[in-house]
Amino acid sequence: SFAWWPNTPSGLPGGAAAAAAAAAAAAAAAAAAARAKAAAITAMGKDKGDKATAEKAEISYDERKKYISIIAKPLADEKLCKKVLKLSKKAAKRKQIKRGVKEVVKAIRKNTKGICVLAGDISPIDVITHIPIVCEDSKVPYVFVPSKEELGASGLSKRPTSCMLILPKPVKGGKDDDEQKEFDEAYSEVEKKIKGMEG
Repeated sequence: SFAWWPNTPSGLPGGAAAAAAAAAAAAAAAAAAARAKAAAITAMGKDKGDKATAEKAEISYDERKKYISIIAKPLADEKLCKKVLKLSKKAAKRKQIKRGVKEVVKAIRKNTKGICVLAGDISPIDVITHIPIVCEDSKVPYVFVPSKEELGASGLSKRPTSCMLILPKPVKGGKDDDEQKEFDEAYSEVEKKIKGMEG
């Protein structure tokens, strides 16, 4: 039978009540510590993410140039590099790109016209050394940019990209709208500058 202990609020013997209270306090303290630890980890992750983003943003064009291969020529200067990456981003949104060595070479050999953009920091560089020759044989203008990460990002990919072919028109149809005219102007400007470098 249950014995009532009137001297303790819970009806438990004094020692048992104290132990229960201590256990509850310990559990509350552990939960609070766990919450604090989780908050600290989240904050640390955020700080690391912010720091990584900041560090990535801090890498300048000149810094990136240090990691490119000696055969990465013609290399787009900083101004042209920005224009090329901006154009490839527009092309990616409009489904006007071919990316990756296999896809790019296949398209060029099928006489697909476009602008070929290659990353100068690919290692080993042998992976893409044949592409300029294929481009020259098919009279496709090509240019190197310093970073495979930037080239991948401009093509709306989370992964680095070794090469990309920017197409003048969408693969399937496409509307002749103001956006297309704007793209055509940007494409012509970049193409002209690249051909000027080759000359």
